[in-house]
Amino acid sequence: MTRRLGVAAGLLAAILAVSGCGDGGPDSQTEDQTQFSTNPTGELKAWGFDNADDVGKARLDHAKSKLSGVTVSLDTTGFDAQKFTTRLASGDVPDVVQMDRQFVATYAAQDLLLPVDACFAAWGMDPAKQFYPAVTADVTYDSKVWAVPQFFQPAAVMLNQRVLQQEGVDAAQIDTSKPDQLLAAAKKLYAEDGGNPTRLGFDPVATGQAPLWLLSYGGRLADETGKPALDDPNNVKAIAFLKQLTDAQGGFAKVKSFSDSFDFFGKGNQFVKDQVAAQVDAQWYVNVLSEYAKDIELGATPFKDQTGQPFAVTGGTSFVIPAKAKNPDAACAWMVNLVTDDAWMAAGDARAATLKTEGGMNTGLFTGSPSADQAIKTKYVKDSGNAGFDQTIETFYAVVASGKSLGASPAGQTIQSELNNAVSSALLDQKTPEQALADAQAAAMRAYEKVAG
Repeated sequence: MTRRLGVAAGLLAAILAVSGCGDGGPDSQTEDQTQFSTNPTGELKAWGFDNADDVGKARLDHAKSKLSGVTVSLDTTGFDAQKFTTRLASGDVPDVVQMDRQFVATYAAQDLLLPVDACFAAWGMDPAKQFYPAVTADVTYDSKVWAVPQFFQPAAVMLNQRVLQQEGVDAAQIDTSKPDQLLAAAKKLYAEDGGNPTRLGFDPVATGQAPLWLLSYGGRLADETGKPALDDPNNVKAIAFLKQLTDAQGGFAKVKSFSDSFDFFGKGNQFVKDQVAAQVDAQWYVNVLSEYAKDIELGATPFKDQTGQPFAVTGGTSFVIPAKAKNPDAACAWMVNLVTDDAWMAAGDARAATLKTEGGMNTGLFTGSPSADQAIKTKYVKDSGNAGFDQTIETFYAVVASGKSLGASPAGQTIQSELNNAVSSALLDQKTPEQALADAQAAAMRAYEKVAG
């Protein structure tokens, strides 16, 4: 958590330093770049594409085939906020940068990015149709779209059916829209030894999935303009319930210590060892568990809001064009051609080929684009022979269309860091939920005012 705060503080300081360079106003290219050529040439410098597995490589090859006149120089080191702003200040500006969508509004508010509405128009791609609405909302700020989004990993509640059956708890009792029922089920499923947890009845992943819980209670992280809203009264209700839930399972300190000990990616993971009965997880974790399918009795249920509606919080990476990019035409063409349905189908083909060679379960791809998701699912996601895993995979596919955006805020990273601080301090009884969120809101507002003015 301390490291996250350091990153957020460093990001803010670096952005303010860059925004003070030059003439202090928007770069002329930001204003003049209203059209993009669909016949780009020259060199394209891209940075941050550090996820080039079989899926990434297939999309890179596809985009390359569409840009015959462009030479791509790819820096695959991971995105770093301070390094990015240092490069902008020095004039070493990439043409495309891959970054988490939470950063986008921060840089857009400082005129450090080009809006990409005209880029989409040039290539005949309508972001409102190509991407899930909430995914597009992640990168929309001040009525403009500032990035080409990719991926959407929805979360749901994974169930350890073996434990539920042993304890006589029906899967229907694990319902986040019914707090009292969920709390009772968690208590029944919980196990301890000497006051220390040996099994969590329900692991809410309180800090990692805090935004999901806030939205479940009708809360929000920011308003429609991007202004922080962490002190929303509904946020208080969400954290108050998380405290009840963790207190019923030994208290947050013990829950966190126990969950930190999980062999999350290994053969002794918490589902194999029956250390959880239910846990909030992102879709990608199905891939991890599929390697141990014979040792797990898995199931899933959607995460629901307090009205009973399933939903998921959007999140993922995106591609942006820095305002002083030397080849924005090539940048636009490259980004768009990495997220077409054809590009994603090439990725789906590559993943299927890998699984055929290495073995494994095809759980599909969650691309951020509904048409691509459906095409890949139709072609490759078949009956695996494991009913529990098949039901889990289907649960994630069912919930992905119900995504909710956290909103695009110039203080996005600070909001997330301060929220995690607030949750931890409230669950540890260091502050009331109201005070914890009030303090978080004050810190987020300071960051917002420095960046957005």
